[in-house]
Order: sequence, then structure tokens, then C-alpha cells
Amino acid sequence: MSQAAESLDASRVLTLEEISQLMEESSQPADTLMRVVVLIARYSKTDVCSIYLLEPDRANLVLAATVGLTPMCVGTLRLAMHEGLAGLVAEQVRPIAVKHAKSHPRFKYIKEACEDAFQSFLGVPLIDRGVLQGVLVVQTIEPRDFHEDEIRILADAAMQVAPTVSEARTLARFIAPMQERLWSLARNIWWSWDQESCDLFLDLDPRRWRDLNHNPVALLNEMPLAKIEQRAAEMVLHSRINYAYRRMREYTHADRTWGAIHAGILRPRPVAYFSAEFGLHESLPIYSGGLGVLAGDHIKSASDLDIPLIGIGLFYGQGYFRQSLDQKGWQQEEYLDTDTNQLPMEPAIGVDGKAVTIEIATRKKPILAKVWRVKVGRCNLFLLDSNIEGNAPEDRELTSRLYGGDGRVRIRQELLLGVGGFRALKAMGITPGVLHLNEGHSGFVILEAIRTRMREEGMTFAVAASRVSREVVFTTHTPVPAGHDRFDAALIEEHLGPMADELGLSAEQLMGMGREHPSDTKETFCMTVLGLKHARRANAVSALHGEASRQMWTGLYPGKAEDDVPIGHITNGVHVHSWLAPQMARLYDRHLGSGWQERSGRAHTWEGIEGVDDGELWETHVGLKLRLLEFVRQRAMEQATRREEPSDTVLKLGRVLSPDALTIGFARRFATYKRANLILADIEKLTGMVNDPKRPVQFVFAGKAHPHDEPGKRVLQQIADLMYDSVFADRFVFVEDYDINVGRHFVQGVDVWLNNPRRPLEASGTSGQKVVLNGGLNLSILDGWWAEAYDGLNGFAIGKGTTHSQMDVHDNRDSEDLYRVLREEVVPLYYQRDSDGLPRGWIKRMKRTIRTLGWRFNADRMVMDYTTKCYVPAAGGTSSDMRGR
Repeated sequence: MSQAAESLDASRVLTLEEISQLMEESSQPADTLMRVVVLIARYSKTDVCSIYLLEPDRANLVLAATVGLTPMCVGTLRLAMHEGLAGLVAEQVRPIAVKHAKSHPRFKYIKEACEDAFQSFLGVPLIDRGVLQGVLVVQTIEPRDFHEDEIRILADAAMQVAPTVSEARTLARFIAPMQERLWSLARNIWWSWDQESCDLFLDLDPRRWRDLNHNPVALLNEMPLAKIEQRAAEMVLHSRINYAYRRMREYTHADRTWGAIHAGILRPRPVAYFSAEFGLHESLPIYSGGLGVLAGDHIKSASDLDIPLIGIGLFYGQGYFRQSLDQKGWQQEEYLDTDTNQLPMEPAIGVDGKAVTIEIATRKKPILAKVWRVKVGRCNLFLLDSNIEGNAPEDRELTSRLYGGDGRVRIRQELLLGVGGFRALKAMGITPGVLHLNEGHSGFVILEAIRTRMREEGMTFAVAASRVSREVVFTTHTPVPAGHDRFDAALIEEHLGPMADELGLSAEQLMGMGREHPSDTKETFCMTVLGLKHARRANAVSALHGEASRQMWTGLYPGKAEDDVPIGHITNGVHVHSWLAPQMARLYDRHLGSGWQERSGRAHTWEGIEGVDDGELWETHVGLKLRLLEFVRQRAMEQATRREEPSDTVLKLGRVLSPDALTIGFARRFATYKRANLILADIEKLTGMVNDPKRPVQFVFAGKAHPHDEPGKRVLQQIADLMYDSVFADRFVFVEDYDINVGRHFVQGVDVWLNNPRRPLEASGTSGQKVVLNGGLNLSILDGWWAEAYDGLNGFAIGKGTTHSQMDVHDNRDSEDLYRVLREEVVPLYYQRDSDGLPRGWIKRMKRTIRTLGWRFNADRMVMDYTTKCYVPAAGGTSSDMRGR
């Protein structure tokens, strides 16, 4: 008898007494089965133990309990009797033992279960009173010969468990429909912009929901079924779960959509949207700031509109850094590993039925990557991950951090994103009709698309390049030359040399594709130049940014006047349902008409805001403001406690900020050109404003400086130090570790959003658009989106839109105007109240900003513009396009 079998005998596997005890400990058969598989896995020294139960139709098996496979598969993973090795056990009603399961003709790879690591398989039928009830399976990582004694012992265990299995089937409780539906909701990011679904997870366990950073997968992974059932009963959740699940199904299967009418050409050949980062939700930390959040909002609105669009990005195992401040207010960075089992991701499956891996040749060792799939409503997001066997140690770390490392790390990341992303799509049988490059990071996809055309269609390089260019949409963001990635010839040769060989290009010809002046051997390879040269359609992200971009890249188009440079603009917008406070959403439900959410990108939808009672709108805003202040106080106390500051300091931070004071918010990346410290230019004036007993002003700040940006860190330190200045302590709070959650609280609760970049360096600046939706007013430099949004009555402007060649003069003018506008316009209007205590003039501006801007600076409008002006024409779907001579 084998050592494993002796161990099984010594432990008696599971006795009837143990089964009875398990039954007593839980009245739920599903919970009992979970306890059973844990014990069997332990006794049998296997890595996996699972129970599959026969469904009422007796033609399919469903996973009812498992240890080792992905927990979220319970209740959702189904096999027909003719599928897989478990199906073979049920079909032949006999034990099946296989040392190398993957080589067996009946092996079925189940992508959701993450079975890649397991080799051996042993399954025995579960039979009660002569009737097949299901299958009991164990699996191991190492190949293992299961001996007759081991098979017999597992069969005995199955016989002991079978009555419990039979009861579970009889009571129809084994698949736990409620748990199944909760997992279905958790596995699709759609829940993050559906308030009903968010509230379900909150109500399951409010404290853990907050502690887990609003991550439903992590929450469900740690909650036993019995606890879920208990909490659902206490909070009367069953009908709400069913309702949320039904609405998600209706949403994902709807066919009468804007996209079905306007974007049908994209159905067989979708848009492939490439971005270095995607900011979907705080629980999926693969973003750093505005570019990623824009990409997240873009794919969400594409889902809402039903635009056939697929996101392509990288999975950063450590994400962007976690921020904290030390005793001196200096930013500290910490990188933490992300557990993929706690995220709504699954391996992407190729046309061969296997998990997708891609390989990219370089002059040295190839780079490999696996691919994850994330469901975003109706859309899919695919993320490449280099942390796999076969890669060199440095390459396993390649996708660990967002915007980390030197130029060599950056070019390898961008090679993965562009070339690897395109190859991943091909491996899944997806042929995109449009390539949308969100910034230059993914520019190498152009080379891979050309190479593919040459190979598959027998084209020359010139013809293939021309065909690919018609399908490329390039969006540029950074109006600062230093913000565009550039690589020297040695890095390009090392990483793109094999690509150049296949394209039939010399090293110099390849370098010329990324140079503004192709023959200038001293010029480096610029990713933005590559994108602009080979995109039929290129755009900036606001009207002013379009002007700045045409000026910046005039040299790329010899003989063209600046106004004729082919770079247009599509102004950014934000995803309404992701940033709108629930309280404001309910107000809109009452006054904007049924179905307003689906029409939020149209101007007439917002007209109803003028009919809202002033008191109702103001009270809704005040409630959100109180929520923000409580959030800021709590975070400030947690920060002080972590720094081991005195208890009286911690208590004092719990009382900072007044709900009666005008509250100004500032939250964004702490790059120096964004001038977070412009408000500090005249400390005497600032002191007078914040300490005015009748009309006080207070500030809440948040944001991160790039780890290598020392000047940005010094600006951040200046702001943070004011929390400990006796003059400002009650009126300035800096919230650490800025993320989507912090941003959501800020934009929903502030009275005024402050934005004072050095014009014209703000490409768009979408944070202020999120404030608009929630009734806040913008106080901004006339740059980015605000330059085309401000009408004199829907917010406040700093300056007249002029600049100066001398930076000091420019900054001094803007700081003086900032103080003037605060003193003469903002503060008086906010504190001007009528006999009811309402600031009628302020509320009038709130209504105007919502009505005039809510539809325009909206991601639905933005994506509709991209679809009609870029995607459909690029895919060849326009009905007419007459060209003059």
C-alpha cells in the first residue's frame, strides 16, 4: 500500500461521525460540502478537491464545492456528461485515474477554474441508493500514479458523502443561486457604475467592504456561504440580488442600442483601444491618474452605448505606488503585490481553447506574456502580464510597476503593449477594424499590424503601411515635448531589430519612422511621431490642446501652414454613472425624466435641472459636502495615527474643517506645471481668507508626485505642511494615497474645484467635469476643457486666457487674478444668502453649469464623436464621402 494510502487509512478519510458533525455545524448542504472537500484534500494530500453534482436534467454537472480551483466557479462552472474527465466519470459511472490529465483525449481546459498548474486527476462517482448524484475529484500539481488502494479509499469517502450530496440535490440548494448571482455581478466591472449592485456588497459587510477598498471579489472570497445567507436574510437582500442580476443580464444582452444603429460596421471587426493604463475602479490598481481614468471612462461609455470596442493594456502586478507622508511631509512610495485571485480577472482563451500566451523576439532573449480578461459591461479588456515561466527574471518584473524603471524597461513594456497586444488579439481570433492608440505608448502596434498585412496578404511594406494607416486613430495628450517617450538607436535595434528584418527595413529606415526628420541621425525615436505619421486620423483632447498640438508638430508636415496640420480635437468627457453621487442621481431621476441616463450625452436631457427646487438642490449638495468632510477627517486621523503623532493631534484632526465654510478642492498629479502651490503665492491674503470669521475659506488637497519628480514632491510638501501650521491647521487638509475612491469623494462634495495649470499645458483636465455632474463650480485657468466650457455664468475663470513668455510674470499674474476672483466673485456669491438661508445666486450657477456642461463634457458624447468621426470612417462604414479635386 502506498504511503499516501496508509495516511488515508490512518485518518479514516471521513467517518460517518465526522459527516454527522459537519451536518450539525451547518444546516446548509452547500456549506457542508465545502467543509468536506477541505478535509478530503487535507487527508489525501492533494492540491484540489472538488464535488460536481448532477443537475436535475441529469445531462450536466455543476461545480458545487471546491478547494484549489477558483472559488468564484462554484455554481457557475458546468460540464455536459460528454465533456471533460469529470464527465467521463459520470458517463461511465466508474473511477477514472490519470497521471497526466492534459494528455488525455477527454481533458477539457476550463478557463475560469485556472487549472493550468494541475497534472494528475482522480475522479469517483457519487452514488446514493443506487442512483448517480455527482462526481468527487482530486487533483495534484505533480504527476501522480493513484494506486488501487487510494482509489478505493476515495470511493469509500464518496460513499460516505453521497447522502449529503443527495440531500443537497433534493433540496435544490447546492448551487446557491444567490451566491452564484453575486459572483456573476462581482466578475463584471459593470457593478462599479451600478449603485444598486454597489449597495448590495456594502450591505453584506459594511466594515469589510471599506477595508477591502470596495472589492467584491475579495469580499465574497472571504465570506462563507452561511454568512452570506445569514446577512441576506437580515438585510432582506434576496430580491435585490435577483433584481441587480436581472438588470445586468438585460444590459449585456440588449440589442436596441445606439451602437447597434450607428456602429454596426464594427461588429465583425471591432475597435482595439490601446492604453498604457486603465482606471476602472480603485479595487483594480492598474492606473496612476488622468490618462488611465480617461481610458476607463472611455471603455465604460463604449459599453453603455454598445460600441464594439476591446481594451488592450498591461497588468501591473504592483500597480502604481501607495503613497504616505513621513513626519516631514515628504512623500514615501510603497509597492505592494496584487493577488490576482482577488481581482475580477480570468485567463484569456485563444481559438485553440488554451490560455493565450504571446512571444516577441528581440535581438536577445524573447519576451513572453500571458493575457488576462476583464469584463467591463458589454466590453472586454485584455491585460498582458509578463510574470510567467520562461521569461528572464528582469522580464518577469517587466509589468510589475506602472511607469517604473528606465528607458529599457519602458521600451520593453511598450513592445508588450503594442506588438504583444495585437498578437494576443490574433490568438483569440479577433481581427480589429480600427486601432485606437491612446497616447504614444502603444505605437509599436502599427509595426505589427503592417507586418501582419505583409505576411497574410502578400503586400509590400509601402502598400501595407498605407492600408494600416487608414485604420489607425491616434490620440495625443501631452502638450509638453519632454512628456513624449523617446528611445535611442541602440534600444530600438535591440528590441525592434527582428521586426525591421521582417518588414524589410534597415535600422535607419526603421528609426526614420519615429523621427520628425528621418535623415537626422542624431534624433531619437519618438513614439508620438510614429503614431502621428501613420494615423489617418489624429486628435488632441480639447480645442485649445488641438491648437497647441498643431503648433508643436508643424515640423512633421513640411509645406503645411500650422492651421492645416492634420490634428483635430475631440474634447474629453467623463463617465456619468461612475462619478455621479447616488444622491444627485436620485435627484436627476425625479427631474430629468425616465431613461435620462441613456440620453445623458444630449443637451435637451439636462433642461429639467432648471425646474428643481433651489432648496432641494442645495440640501442634496450640503449632504454630499458633509460626507466629504467626514471622509477627510477620518483619513487625516488614520494618517496621523500611522505616523504615531500625539493623541491630542489625532483628536484635533477629527474636528478640522467646518461644514459652514466655503470648501475648495484640489486633487490631481503634483506636476509642477499644475501649480498646486499657486494659492500660496501671497500668504498674507490667504491667511485673511481662511481666518475670516464671517466668510471663511477652507481647502482639501490630494495627489501624488511621480517618484522621480523632486520639484513636484517639494510642492506637495509645501501643501502638506500647512496642516501643522497653527494659522492654517483647521482649514487645510492633505489626504494621502490619492486614488479613484479619494477622487470620487472630492468631486462629489466640494463647493469649488480649483484648477490652475500653466496655460496651455493642460491638455484637457477631466476632474473638473466630474464636479459639474455633482453641482460643484469650477474655478479654473482658461486651459484645456474649461477654455471652451466657461461662459461667464457657469463657474469662475482665473485670468483672461493670456500667457507671458516669462514664467515668473505669467505665474504672478495668475496668482493675483486667483486671489482677486476669490475675493471679489467666489466668496461674496457663496455667502450671499436670502431669508431662507439659501445662496440663490450660487444655486443659479450650479444649475447653469449642470445644464450647459453636463451633456457636453460627458464620455457618452465623447465616444459618440469618436465613433462617428473616427471609428466608422476608419472601418469603411460611411455612406458618403465626396472628395474635391
